[in-house]
Amino acid sequence: MPPPIVHFNDPVLRKKGAKITVFDDALRRLAQDMIDAMHEARGIGLAAQQVGQAIQLCVADLRDTDGGFDWELDGAKPPLELFMPMTVVNPEISVVREPTTVYEEGCLSFPEIRGDVVRPDEVTVEYKDGHGTSHVLRCNGLFARCLQHEADHLNGILFIDRMDEATLKTIDAELKALKKRTREAAKKKAP
Repeated sequence: MPPPIVHFNDPVLRKKGAKITVFDDALRRLAQDMIDAMHEARGIGLAAQQVGQAIQLCVADLRDTDGGFDWELDGAKPPLELFMPMTVVNPEISVVREPTTVYEEGCLSFPEIRGDVVRPDEVTVEYKDGHGTSHVLRCNGLFARCLQHEADHLNGILFIDRMDEATLKTIDAELKALKKRTREAAKKKAP
């Protein structure tokens, strides 16, 4: 059974993830559980913080998107089906091209809440997979946006932190309502 996805105002979402040094069956099992949770929630990315783990691990699967992005993995362009869903451990992101794009983002920890976020359009991501093998991925468009969004989670940064004041005002009531629901759910769980 996939782990539950924590919602906004849960303290774990603000925690910077610890670097992963052990690449074992437990890590790969957690990654698979996260992939299952992401698919069940119909998302394209999920960070460990979103399932209550403050570690440098996220997963992504963009096979069912409209595309509109390009990629190069380890100097080649394999079909998405060969490496997705992907497990990303200890990612280091570098901006390739500074032109930024505005795109309406959502987040599985903020159900039904969306808002415009400005991000660089093309990045390079150095990371390890679930077996500890190093990779270099260069991507743009939605692929780059997804990985930047998840890497932010790994550092305790949320997509609302990237929104401008005008965008935040448009979702303020929804954010307050979600905070309240999260607080009430935490009280029910407390012994």
